[in-house]
Amino acid sequence: MRSKPMLIVVSGPPGSGKTTLAHRVAAAVGCPAICRDEIKEGMAHATPGFVPGPGDPLTMRTLATFFDVIGLLVGRGTTVVAEAAFQDRLWRPGLTSFLALAELRIIHCTVPAEVAYERIASRSATEPSRAAHEHARHTKDRWLRNHNAFEQIDLPVPTLTIDTSDVVDLAEITTFLAH
Repeated sequence: MRSKPMLIVVSGPPGSGKTTLAHRVAAAVGCPAICRDEIKEGMAHATPGFVPGPGDPLTMRTLATFFDVIGLLVGRGTTVVAEAAFQDRLWRPGLTSFLALAELRIIHCTVPAEVAYERIASRSATEPSRAAHEHARHTKDRWLRNHNAFEQIDLPVPTLTIDTSDVVDLAEITTFLAH
């Protein structure tokens, strides 16, 4: 038995398979998955005419809501999988306060930039809710530059890097989480 809940952070650039993996890990562990994009898409439903942009009010509310929900659950002793495409500069301030409350584990998702771009382009074309995200509007060149410049979370906690180009075997992840 653990003395604290676990906070399992799934991060990586857009299109790296984070959300799919986060839901699979949450099911394997038996805990909720809190996904930033899903929160934002739900908020966009209540904001007619919303157009995403850097630092727009909805995105800023989403960031605060995401960390508030994680804090509420972890603070009440709930193990949580938290997923977002945040880079270190956004994750670090939000996660630092949880270091005393939870055993933090990071799963960093990687995938070649072209694969991630194709995933994003396909989702943007078939899922109307994806319009809530600014990166869905980027040109391919800008998107690839952003992908290649992604700064992963840098905290002194156990971290596992997983290539999500193909189906991920959860055995390596569950072993990582057990230690």
